[in-house]
Amino acid sequence: MEIVLSSGLALILVLILLVKGPYRGAPWFLAATPFGAAAAFNLPAAGGASILVTDIAAMTMFALVLTSREGLSRLAGTARFGQPGLAMFLLALFAIIATMLFPTVFKGQTEVFSIARINNESGIVSLPLRPSTGNLTQLFRMMLGVITFFAVATVFRLRPEAGMVLKALAVATVVHVTLGWLDVITYFLGIHELLLDPIRSANYAILVDHRMVGLKRMIGGFPEASSFGFFTIGLFAFWLQYWLLTPRSRLATVCLILTGIALVRSTSSAAYVSTILFLATFAMISVAMHLRSSITRRGAKIAGGSVVALWMVALALFAAYELLQPVSDFLDRALFNKLDGASGKERGNWNSQAFRNFLDTYMMGAGLGSVRASNWLLATMASLGVVGTGLFLWFMYNIARLPRPENDAQRASVIRSLKAACLAFFLSSMLTSATPDLGVIFFALAGFAAGLSRGAVVESRQEGSAY
Repeated sequence: MEIVLSSGLALILVLILLVKGPYRGAPWFLAATPFGAAAAFNLPAAGGASILVTDIAAMTMFALVLTSREGLSRLAGTARFGQPGLAMFLLALFAIIATMLFPTVFKGQTEVFSIARINNESGIVSLPLRPSTGNLTQLFRMMLGVITFFAVATVFRLRPEAGMVLKALAVATVVHVTLGWLDVITYFLGIHELLLDPIRSANYAILVDHRMVGLKRMIGGFPEASSFGFFTIGLFAFWLQYWLLTPRSRLATVCLILTGIALVRSTSSAAYVSTILFLATFAMISVAMHLRSSITRRGAKIAGGSVVALWMVALALFAAYELLQPVSDFLDRALFNKLDGASGKERGNWNSQAFRNFLDTYMMGAGLGSVRASNWLLATMASLGVVGTGLFLWFMYNIARLPRPENDAQRASVIRSLKAACLAFFLSSMLTSATPDLGVIFFALAGFAAGLSRGAVVESRQEGSAY
């Protein structure tokens, strides 16, 4: 085990969570999630794998819930029939079985693109399917998401306070955006090695020097701009939905502006395309929801204003693309020429081979960590087959269908905003995700939504029985 400078950060975070507990510690836990390249320690004997600060925080949260009074029964209550936790539990069980067995059962029957580590550098290589350390590391990452969901959903089912969730999201937003701008500013001042390198200690390729048409790409606490952009789009989606539901909230306004600027400044083409896809999907869902009920005057103004704003933005971008060379160079590099480059062709090959792996394993999957793709659906199909993909989609469907309380406007707004964030993460993963794992932040927000929703249902039943 290799101790690094950020190991101290992990130790401090664990102590804070132990003192505050899983409920009051939720903002501290979410504050750790933007540190996507900070290792608690590295494992040279396990192929150079890194255990992140976020990983330690997630395990601490779960341990606190598990060891609390009636902790095991409370966790089991999160997996009751009709709740997202049941789908999550079945998915975790199947993922363990598939990852432990399928790489051996289908050994040598298909060629896979997989991650190989040489001198702590990651590379993608094609080789016959076989068990590897990647199976264990990817299963570990997936299980982190599972325990995060169960811990957060259980805590906020018992104490469904929307204000604490808002506080946690606000803290994560401020930390994330601050790290992003520190990355840019310290790079140009030449002091990034002194301030930010200590929190970029994981055995990842840290793309700190990459530029796009002269702009230094913003990576914040993550290894690369695409990871930073992925995290940002989820926060942006949350605050966009919350701002639309509570337009007088100063917190929502400030956080929406902060995440919107960070999203643009990330220079991540994947984040740009994901944002367009999210906004289009979000608009269609909003229109459909308004059509189901009587559309309010404010809803009509928002819908009409959004259409006009999108049209004006499209016209401005078109004019800038045609008239301004720096803008056309930037858009060509970030979007239009992306698929024609070596990276785009390589990712296309990964996806084609992932579908071939799905067929070669008789639609059962090759296990987590065996396959590399560039699309969440193909990565999940190739890794977990029809069964695992179906369970994952069932989980997401249950999250989307979570009921919102009618007698608590703030809680209903937060639940709806959490759903929007999960949708943004999912759509972004459909474009770029290399593995089925959607990340600790996705499962944390899904856990918040499930906990708040179920807690509200329990409260309403208790109030009804009191009369």
